[in-house]
Amino acid sequence: MKRMITVGLLLTLLALGVIPTLAQDGPPQPPPLPPEQFHEWGVLIRSHRVHVNIENQVATTRIEQVFFNDGERPAEGTYIFPLPYGAAVSELVMWVDGQPIEAKILDADEARAIYDQIVRQMRDPALLEYVGAGAIQASVFPIAPHKEVKIEIEYAQLLPVEDGLVRYEYALRTDQFTRRPVEQTSILIEVQSNEPISAIYSPSHPVAITRDGDFAFRAGWEAGYSRPQSDFSLYYGLASDEINTNLLTYRESALEDGFFTLMITPPFEVDESRVVAKDVIIVLDQSGSMYGEKWEQARDAVRFVLDNLNSRDRFNIISFSTGYRVYARDLQPPDKAANAKDWIGGLEAEGGTDINIALQTALGMADPERSTVILFLTDGLPTEGETETGVILGNVEQAAGPSVRIFTFGVGDDVDTFLLDQLYQSFRGAGTYVRPSERIDEEVSSLYNKISAPVLTNIELDFGDVLAEELYPAAPLPDLFAGTQLIVVGRYRDGGPATITLSGEIDGVRQVFSYEVSFPENAGGEVFIPRLWATRKIGALLNAIRLHGENPELVDSIVRLSIRYGIITPYTSFLIEEQDIFTQTGVEAAQADFENETGMAFGQTSGEGAVNAAESAADLSGADAAPIPMPTMAPTAARETPDGEMGGGGDDADASQPIQYADDRTFVWRDGTWIDTLYNADTMTPVEVAFLSDEYFDLLALDPMVGEFLALGDHVLFVWDGQAYEVVPE
Repeated sequence: MKRMITVGLLLTLLALGVIPTLAQDGPPQPPPLPPEQFHEWGVLIRSHRVHVNIENQVATTRIEQVFFNDGERPAEGTYIFPLPYGAAVSELVMWVDGQPIEAKILDADEARAIYDQIVRQMRDPALLEYVGAGAIQASVFPIAPHKEVKIEIEYAQLLPVEDGLVRYEYALRTDQFTRRPVEQTSILIEVQSNEPISAIYSPSHPVAITRDGDFAFRAGWEAGYSRPQSDFSLYYGLASDEINTNLLTYRESALEDGFFTLMITPPFEVDESRVVAKDVIIVLDQSGSMYGEKWEQARDAVRFVLDNLNSRDRFNIISFSTGYRVYARDLQPPDKAANAKDWIGGLEAEGGTDINIALQTALGMADPERSTVILFLTDGLPTEGETETGVILGNVEQAAGPSVRIFTFGVGDDVDTFLLDQLYQSFRGAGTYVRPSERIDEEVSSLYNKISAPVLTNIELDFGDVLAEELYPAAPLPDLFAGTQLIVVGRYRDGGPATITLSGEIDGVRQVFSYEVSFPENAGGEVFIPRLWATRKIGALLNAIRLHGENPELVDSIVRLSIRYGIITPYTSFLIEEQDIFTQTGVEAAQADFENETGMAFGQTSGEGAVNAAESAADLSGADAAPIPMPTMAPTAARETPDGEMGGGGDDADASQPIQYADDRTFVWRDGTWIDTLYNADTMTPVEVAFLSDEYFDLLALDPMVGEFLALGDHVLFVWDGQAYEVVPE
């Protein structure tokens, strides 16, 4: 391996970032040293663009990275690009500033030897995260001061199909290698398949997805001035039945219960004759507080719904204020929509808010033989007629039949969040809050697009001989709509082969679908699944506390789940504070803090704080991916350092949280040490291991996962097979 000493720095230029020889003292947090004490100079990443073409499971990845030397002296080193685990690279092309260069593909053992050597020389363990993976190695031409170099890589690999899912991974994270943000990061994936594509899912990043029929799609993500803290991962399923299921699992050990994610995906497009016929009843707040722009947007939202009815649907409109008005006495066919739009155009906002009478009127129109969707939009509290939330809910419960689904839209902050949330949660719907800066018509149209074509209602799941429990969403499950997917997470015992049975109704006729799967009995699987399960469970528990009051069992569950899986909510700040969470006394103190936080946040039913609390709980309980801290930093102007050199502002731009995820573990920064939240100071005595000692590298033999723990820094305390190990600086 080529080594160059330049300005006292041994640089290893990575696809993921730059590691200076002078290893940083500790992680990005606590707050950085002032400029006169610390400056990270040298090479920064101006752009990192990835374009992936996947044709029938053959993925061609094209990478373009621009490195810039903002120092005063040339920088030179060796470029190492970690490959995805198990990737068999069939072709490799590499250019530097448009000139082809020779690059070498390293197998896992060769890469491990180089990683160990770099770690020993540079005293920085960041590369140990990739122990067990192969790599691409190449020399890089010197980068002159204030000049940039563009590196381009293209390689191809075959993506295997496992249980009907194709998985693509890309080594994207930079947070462990540099404190400086990547100015522009983007990933675009284009997929063509000979077989129909069902589920499309990224557990790592919020991708935008555009489908092109059943056989192609595009998925994209981009960010500016960011330090991605997780590698990129994307799954897509190959359809085998009209409604597909794909199972992903994780098990920490054979002695622990496992976790699973079940993706249920209907066809992207279905013939309209197979869409469940539904009745749509729009319940629209016409009170005086809606006057002006809100009222115009609300009427536009109604027009959108009317324009997008299916041929077998029926509709009606109820506008309410002090009293109520109905467009028609009976449910109407879609060809009456034009008249209804004229009718809604003639209404003006005035009067009070009688929510109870409006909902009772809507429920009185529901046909028990057909699926009924109630779209309920209001911007205020009940001020007329029955005003007690509990009574209104009781009246709705008594009047609503099993075929009723309620979708709520709370406009502004002066709404009864308890009423709205319990309405949609009790009747298999969804709730949205339209904040003052958001448009009503956009929120309504976005939701209605997702629910306009139901293909299976009154859904039930059975897992056969495998005991599945703690499912989120909990039963009763929401309906399944064309073009969407239902993601169910849960835990399972024992494992083994199983038959998953999905049943539901299409126009009142029961349909049954069966799928043969296997729940692994041994350790392994997809590490994001436990954190996703914990996220949804915390959201469900927060909702229970918010709507029904605290109890010690719920508080204890939320605090322990937050500590174990690193789920930060507005009420679990104890994870990022200097609080001891590694003893029972510390956990009890955290529970007390949590009770104080939620007591203040959940004390009001309306207002900005109440809406924030409702949205926070809903986001967690309905999350499709576990939250991953991904700090984003604004650019900072270059400044002169004490030695007269110009440098960037990576340190004062840093905004990282003192929490890191490694595999399925959560590590918290405390007093100069990354500590595994599985560590219990009351019952465990750590074995001390000196950083970079022979015993230190022997730890990697325990499992490749340990490399991810060690990569966090030179002072790490982690737990393996019940034994605590503490890596301490020499």
